[in-house]
Amino acid sequence: MVSRRAYVLVSTVVSARIPETATPAACPFAGRSVPEPDTAWPARSQRPPHARVGAVSAEEHRAAAPAVLSFGLITVSDSRAKADDVSGRVLREGVVAAGHRVVETALVPDDVAAIRAAVRRLLEQPGLDVVVTTGGTGLSPRDLTVEAVTPLFDRPLEGFGELFRMLSYQQVGAAAMLSRAAAGLVRDRAVFLLPGSPKAVALALEALILPEAAHLLAQARR
Repeated sequence: MVSRRAYVLVSTVVSARIPETATPAACPFAGRSVPEPDTAWPARSQRPPHARVGAVSAEEHRAAAPAVLSFGLITVSDSRAKADDVSGRVLREGVVAAGHRVVETALVPDDVAAIRAAVRRLLEQPGLDVVVTTGGTGLSPRDLTVEAVTPLFDRPLEGFGELFRMLSYQQVGAAAMLSRAAAGLVRDRAVFLLPGSPKAVALALEALILPEAAHLLAQARR
């Protein structure tokens, strides 16, 4: 049951009137002419490059990117030797098959100092564009690649890890959350940290790194 006080309050609000002297707020655009649609924005061919948006802009960036990149590849493992480094071989063959150059390969143990030193040494090489590591991105006590390399990043690329785990989920299900695959820029060079599984390496290389590495570097070097 509604109390008499509540009824009076509601009745008062409903019966309120806007003062007769109130006037509408002035429109800031009143009296201004509105350009016709065909003159409101230049034709696509007449727009400055920075004004072009969407897929066309991305394709233009890719077209302007270097066609051949130089890669440095590092396998991180305590147990592998060069003879049985399957993931390293998948990396090397994939990069070469795509028309890029492999400047150097290395095999280092699961040790923060050793991993960091190997990455730094590659980044110091003139003309190197991309460093890719495989191994050490899981959650075991000896998985130390992320701890060793991410402090070197000037700009992390969070989207790489997000996309990799999304794609990996389609292959391995919820176990994809155990991967700490990551990427970042060190100055104007790209660094990718991949799991040690050959299947994961092939996935990251074919679906993410090879299609976008040149575009990424073109943006970083603008």
